[in-house]
Order: sequence, then structure tokens, then C-alpha cells
Amino acid sequence: MAEEPALEGKIVVGVDGSEQSRQALRWAVRQAELTHAVVEAVMAWEPPFSGWGSAVPVGEEAHLAEVARRVLTENVGKVVGSAPPVDIRLRVGEGTPAWVLLAAAKEQASLLVVGHRGLGGLEGALLGSVGQYCVQHASCPVVVVRSSAD
Repeated sequence: MAEEPALEGKIVVGVDGSEQSRQALRWAVRQAELTHAVVEAVMAWEPPFSGWGSAVPVGEEAHLAEVARRVLTENVGKVVGSAPPVDIRLRVGEGTPAWVLLAAAKEQASLLVVGHRGLGGLEGALLGSVGQYCVQHASCPVVVVRSSAD
């Protein structure tokens, strides 16, 4: 019987519903395969809210955590399908995206992965505000994934 390789840590990746965040998740999953790590896909929410690439249904403001979990689950499914090659854990947190990501990374993450920009309005920005904040304040190494079109 062969021994299972030891886990090398946890890779935290921010997912906000944007294509850039799905590319970051793809990168994190490939890295986790190479390093035998666990991926923790993280989505933040903060009321009042309208984001994730779609409108929050009217009357569901009180259930944003549930909506966030559904959107996160859908986005992870788009990237890895029903049989992910690594252990992927989902985490939804209330707060600004940068703070939620940094809190998740502080819990023994070996790596924090973000897209170069998310759902913000600055199309040409080299790095969005969440990525910038994470690069400056994370307690672990940060990888910023740029889209192949860039």
C-alpha cells in the first residue's frame, strides 16, 4: 500500500463571479495538484450589495450569505465540474473582499491567489483594489493571475 503524499498547505483563492476570478481558481487548482494542497475558494459579501456579475434578487438581502454560497458553488462548478481533482472547500464571509481573503489566508494558508481585477469598473487597471490590498497586507505569498487576453 502506497502512502498518500502529505498536504503542503492550503491555497486560498478569491472568487467573485468574474472570469478573472475563475482563472485564478483554475491556477490555484493546478498548483494544488502539484503541491498536494487543499484549495479554499472564498467569496465575500457585504450589505448593501449588488455584485457577483448578477443582481441580488429582491427580498433576499437578508439571505446574502446563502446567495453568496450558491454563486460560489456555481462558479467552482464552472471551473472544476462535478469531480474536482483536489479537495476544494468553500468559504463565504461577511465583510469587504480584501479583509475576508486576508482573514482566510491568515489561517495557515501557504498561498493566496487572486485575479488581477474582479468585478470593479476599471477595465484597464493592471491590478484591482482587492488584489493591491492583498499583495500589501497578506501574511503569506500572493499570486496575482492575469488573464491570457491581457
